[in-house]
Amino acid sequence: MGLVEAIITLLAGTGVFMVGMKLMSDGLEHGAGGGLKKLFRKISGNRFAGVGVGAAVTAIIQSSSATTVMVIGFVNAGIMTLLQATAIIMGANIGTTITGIIVAFSSFNVGLYATALTLVGVFITLFGRKDKIKTVGNILSGLGLIFVGLSMMSGSLKNCEEIRAAFSSLFAAVDFPLLLILLGAVFTALIQSSSAATGIIITLVSQGVLSVEGALFIVIGTNIGTCVTALLASIGATVNAKRAALIHLMFNLIGSVVFAAIIWPLSGHVVMFLGYLAPNAMTMQIAWFHIFFNVITTLLLIPFTKQLAKFASVMIPDKHKDAEQLKLFYIDDRILQTPSIALEQTVKEVVNMAEIARENLNRGFNAVCTGKTTEKEKLYAEENKIDFINTGVAAFLIKLSAQSVGESDEKVIGSLHHVIGDIERIGDYAKNFMERAESMQGLGIAFSEQAQSELRLMYDKVESMFGDVLKVFSNRDATGLASVSETEALVDKLKKELNQKHVERLNAGSCSVEKGIYFYAIISELERTADHLINIAYSIKNPSGSEDIKIEAYA
Repeated sequence: MGLVEAIITLLAGTGVFMVGMKLMSDGLEHGAGGGLKKLFRKISGNRFAGVGVGAAVTAIIQSSSATTVMVIGFVNAGIMTLLQATAIIMGANIGTTITGIIVAFSSFNVGLYATALTLVGVFITLFGRKDKIKTVGNILSGLGLIFVGLSMMSGSLKNCEEIRAAFSSLFAAVDFPLLLILLGAVFTALIQSSSAATGIIITLVSQGVLSVEGALFIVIGTNIGTCVTALLASIGATVNAKRAALIHLMFNLIGSVVFAAIIWPLSGHVVMFLGYLAPNAMTMQIAWFHIFFNVITTLLLIPFTKQLAKFASVMIPDKHKDAEQLKLFYIDDRILQTPSIALEQTVKEVVNMAEIARENLNRGFNAVCTGKTTEKEKLYAEENKIDFINTGVAAFLIKLSAQSVGESDEKVIGSLHHVIGDIERIGDYAKNFMERAESMQGLGIAFSEQAQSELRLMYDKVESMFGDVLKVFSNRDATGLASVSETEALVDKLKKELNQKHVERLNAGSCSVEKGIYFYAIISELERTADHLINIAYSIKNPSGSEDIKIEAYA
C-alpha cells in the first residue's frame, strides 16, 4: 500500500469509526428513550444512586461528554441540583469505559464477523416497518461501522511501513509522561470524544506503533481533554451549570494527577499487572486500565461530592441578576441530545407558560370587572414573559423535531406548536381586558353589581375549566376530556344567556350602549378563551387540537 493510499485509508477509517459510534449512540439513545427518562427520575440526594444513573446513561448513549452536557442542561434548567450533577458526572466517567471494551474486541477474531453487522443493520433499517425495528438496525449498523473503521485504520498501519515509522517517531519524540498526557488531552479536545480517542489509541497499540506504557499516559490525557466539550457547553449557562462543568474538569484533573503520580515511577509494574490480567491482548490491557482509572477515581472522590460542589461555588460565585429576567425555565438546548427527556421538559415549559397566562387572565378580568388597574405593570411584564416563552418554545420544537424522534413523539411536537399559539392568544385576551379597563376609566364607565355578578359567573367557569385543562394536558390524561367539554358547552350557553340579559337591560333603559359594548366584548373573549382551552385539552389526542376543528386565533 502506497503512502498516499495509506494516509487516505487511515483518515477514512477514523471517519467511519466515529460515524459508527455516532450512529450506534443515537440508536441506543433513541431505543432507550423511555428508559433514560426512568433513570433520570430516580435521581435523588443519594450520591451512589447518582453515580449509578450516570454510569447507566453513559453506557447506553456511549458518550460521557454527551451525558455531561445533558447534566449541564438539566442544572441550567433547574431540574437537577449541583450535588446530584456531581454524582452523575462521576458515574458518566465509568459508563464511558464500555467503548474501550468494544474496541478491544477488534483484536480478536470477532472483528471480521462484526463488520458484517453493517449490512445486517442496513437491511433491517430498510425493510423494517416499525420505529423500534429500524432503531435496532441503526444500532447494528453503527456497531458494524465501528469495526469497519477499526479494520481500515489497522490495515493502513499494518500495510504501510512509512506511516508506522512516522507514528513511531512521533511517540519517540514525545516519550515523556507529561508530553504524552498533553498529547492525549489536545487530541481528545479536538475530536471532542474520549471514547473515540481511546478507540484510536487501542488501534495504535494493536499495531505495535505505540507501547502499552505510553498509551497509559495518553489515556490519562484523554480524560482531561474530554472536559472541553462540557466547558464549551457551559458558556452562556447559569452559574450552577458553569459549576457543574468545573466539577467535571476538577474530577478528571484530580484523577489524572493521582494516576500519573502512581504510574510514572511504577509504570513497569503497572504494565506487568495489566499483562497478567490480559496476557497476549494489549488492546484489552488498555481497556482494563481505562476502567481502573475511572472506577478508582470515582471511589476516591465520591466521599467528597459536597466539598467539590462547595469549592466550585467558591470559584464561581453567584451573580446578582434581575429576578425578572426573561428566561426559559425547563428547556435548554443542551438536553436535545436526549429527545425523549427534552420533549417531556418542553411539555413542562408549556404548562408553565399556561400558568402565567392563567394568572394574567385573572389580573385582566379583575381590572375590567372592578375598574381597578393597579396590576397593569405586572400584567404587561408577565405578557412579555409569555411572548418570550412562546418564541423560545417554538424555536426549541423546531430543533427537537430535527432530532431522531419516534412517530408518536413527532405528533406531540406538532401539537405543541398549536398549543403555544392558543396560550399566547389567551394571554392577549388578558391584555385586552386591561386595555378595556383603562378605556372604561377614561370614560367614567363602571359595571353595575348585577353585571359584575354575571361576568364573574362566566369567568369562574372558564377559570375552573383552565385548571381541568392543565391537568389533562400535563398528565396526558384523556379521562378528563368529557368534563372539559361539558364546561366549555356551559360557557357557550352562558354567553347566550348573558347576552340576552344584556339586551333586556338595554330595552329597559337600565344599561347604556357604551357599557353594553364592553360587556359583550368581555363575554365574547371569555367564550373564545374557553375555545382555546378546548384546543389545548384535545391536543393530547389530535395534534391540531379541539374535538372537531381548530379554533383559529382571533384578530
